[in-house]
Amino acid sequence: MATWKRITLIVLAAIVIIGGGAYYWLIVESHVPSDAAFSIDMNEVRRLADEKPGDKTLAIHVERVAAFSFPATAIVAGDGWSMRDVPVFSYELVFPDGSTAIIDTALDDKLGGSDLASFDKEAYARMEHALGKAKLIVVTHEHMDHIGGLTEYPDVAKILPSTELTQEQVDHPERSLPAALAKGMLDGYKPLAYDKYVAVAPGIVLIKSPGHSPGSQMVYVKKVDGSEVLFIGDVAWQFRNIETQRERARLVTQFMLKEDRHAVFGQLKELARLHEAEPKLAIVPGHDGKVVDALVESHVLLKGFE
Repeated sequence: MATWKRITLIVLAAIVIIGGGAYYWLIVESHVPSDAAFSIDMNEVRRLADEKPGDKTLAIHVERVAAFSFPATAIVAGDGWSMRDVPVFSYELVFPDGSTAIIDTALDDKLGGSDLASFDKEAYARMEHALGKAKLIVVTHEHMDHIGGLTEYPDVAKILPSTELTQEQVDHPERSLPAALAKGMLDGYKPLAYDKYVAVAPGIVLIKSPGHSPGSQMVYVKKVDGSEVLFIGDVAWQFRNIETQRERARLVTQFMLKEDRHAVFGQLKELARLHEAEPKLAIVPGHDGKVVDALVESHVLLKGFE
C-alpha cells in the first residue's frame, strides 16, 4: 500500500475513533459514580411534617400548562433520537379550610416561545388565578418552566409575601433566564435559608437537593388521609431516569443545563432506594406525563385547579 493511502486510512480511522468516542461521551455515557451519595431520612421528614400544627393537605390538583419536545437521549442518555413529550406542570394543594398552596408555577407562552410544542392558555389562566389566592408558593427550582409563572405574574408584589424562595434560588437569577423578576423586586425580601429539611406548612417539608440547579429542592407532601407524595422537580425529568439510573445526556447536563452531574447521580441512587423501600410513596418527576396521568387515575392527584 502506498504511503499516502496508509496515512489517509490512519487519519480516517482516527477521525472515526475520536468522533465515536465524543458521541459516546456526550450522548450515551451515563455511568453512576460509585461515590455519588445523597440521603433522605424519611423518619425525620415525617416528624417535621407532623410537627407543624394545623390541618394537612386535603387534595392535590394538577394543571398541565405546556409541553416541550426533546430527543429521548436528552431525557435519558442513550435512549435514541425519537422525540418525546416533556410536559410542564403546576400543582395546587387544597387544605380543609379552603386555603391553597402552589408547587411550581410553569411558564407562559412568551417565555417558552418557539421552544414550546404546546401551550394551554386556559390552564395557564387557572394557574395564574390560583397564584393570586395561594397562602404559600414554592418552586422546586429556579428554571423558567418552574418559576416563570411567578416572574410573569401581573402583580408580583402582591404574591411575594406568600412566596418562599430559598436563598439559593434568589442568589442565582441567571439560572431563571429568560424568566426574571423586575429590578428591585426582592429588595427587603427575606429568602428561606435551611440546611437539609424544613417544614413550611402542615404536612409539607422541603428537602434541599442541589445539583440540577443550585436552588433545587424536593417537596414532600403528607395528606390528611396519610398518603404521601414527593415532588422531586428536575432531579429526574421522567421516572425512567430513576428506573435505569441514567442521567440526561452529558451534552444537555454539562453544556446546556450546567448541572452538578455527580450530585444528581447521588440523588437518583437515593430515589431508587426510596422507591423500593417506600412503595406507597408517590414520586413525581418534573416532566413525566405518564406518572402524572397514573396518579390522576388513582386519585392521588386531581385533574385541574379548583
